[in-house]
Parts: sequence; C-alpha cells; structure tokens
Amino acid sequence: MRIADAQREMRARYVGGFYGQLVSGLLWLLSAALATWSGPRLAIITLVVGGMFIFPATEVLLRAAGARAALSADNSLRSLGMQVAFVLPLSMLLLLPVSRYRLTWFYPALMILLGAHYLPFVFLYGMRMFWVLGAILVGFGVLIAMYRSGSFSVGAWCTGAILVVFAGIGRVIAQREYHAWRTDGS
Repeated sequence: MRIADAQREMRARYVGGFYGQLVSGLLWLLSAALATWSGPRLAIITLVVGGMFIFPATEVLLRAAGARAALSADNSLRSLGMQVAFVLPLSMLLLLPVSRYRLTWFYPALMILLGAHYLPFVFLYGMRMFWVLGAILVGFGVLIAMYRSGSFSVGAWCTGAILVVFAGIGRVIAQREYHAWRTDGS
C-alpha cells in the first residue's frame, strides 16, 4: 500500500481524528471543571487516568458510528500510530518535577507535550491541520506558563476548547475528502 493510500485510510477510519480529539477535548474540559470547582488533585488524576482510556473510548465511538473494525493489514502506518500513542504517556514523566516546582505549570507543560505529540499526526494522517493544532497548543502552553500561571485551570479550559474545535475541523476535512472521492469515483 502506498503511503498516500495508507494516510487516506487513516483519515477515513478515524474521521480526520474527530473522535479521538473529541474524547480528549471533553476529558480536558472535565479536568478543567474539576480544577475550577474541586481542586488540582482530582483534576490531575482525572486527566492522567482518563487519558489512558482515550483510545478505547475512541474505538467504542467509532464502532458505534459504523466504522470498520480495524485498518487493513497492509497499512504500514498502523505501527506508527501505536508508537505515536506511547510518546505522550512516556513524556508525561516530565510533569512530575515541573508540577513539584510550580503546580500551576501542570496544564501549560502538558499542553506543550500534547502539541509536540500531535506533530507526527501530520504524516500519520497526511493532514497539515495537525501542524496548526500542535503549534497552537505549544504556543498557548508557553504563553499561559509565562503570563497566566496564577490561574491553575486556564490551560485546561483552553486545551479542551481547542481540541473540540479541531475535532470538528478534522471531521469536516475528512468528510469533504470522502464525499469528493465517492463523487469522483477514484
């Protein structure tokens, strides 16, 4: 399978990243709400533990929406997707010293890690929108850490909103391509 075909299959199967980013965005918004009205400890635990269930929840939503059970066996990007998935949890170990130094840097630091995590998605999905998403998350993470670090939850609210918006953008891109492909017949 050619790379362009493998990327097209990724975009079609995962709807341009829609369900994964939607699940992630909603989890970040839940964490933000807990940070605002409950406190940092429960908010952090919710985001970290909930993050382990983003992919399984995404798969449940995909199957409920009628998606194929899996990528084709000859899709060479399957293993890259798995490798990219493990980058974020492993890099999250950096949050321990960052949060011990300044707790209000937890979300901005995680925003930077998440933004970097999305950069390989440009190749994985063949979608330049992930450059923009990654740059926005990294940029906002830095700005919040530098200028808004007095508020613990602002980074979580921003990230949740950004992810939900980009989930919609990815869905629109994938659906337009799918409809053009069906109409064109190629």
